[in-house]
Amino acid sequence: MGGTEIELEKDKAKFGLLAVMASNVAIVAVAVVGVWRLKGDTSVIVGILTAAFTAVSSMTTAYLGIKAVSNTARSMTLAGGPAQQQPAPTPAAPAAPATSVGTDAIPAPATPAPTSEAPAS
Repeated sequence: MGGTEIELEKDKAKFGLLAVMASNVAIVAVAVVGVWRLKGDTSVIVGILTAAFTAVSSMTTAYLGIKAVSNTARSMTLAGGPAQQQPAPTPAAPAAPATSVGTDAIPAPATPAPTSEAPAS
């Protein structure tokens, strides 16, 4: 890996982290303004704070997860990839049960029971 590629990766990491931090600050600012404007409605305040916490944690977790997968893929590529393994043999499919012709009987529909009601006149 050349020097310029390393610098590029450092810049990508810095600016990615900066973008996540800026979005987290914006989410917190909106939540603070929302709580400030509501002036004591606790059920709505709890909802706003819950949504803000969820947004910040999911944004940060997504960034860190993507960064970890990217770093793992890069290190595997530089190391020559995972060790080549022979594929495991696949088991043979089970044989279908033998059936003889005519044994699969289809039941006849039931006939309706006679009713004891007299016809209306």
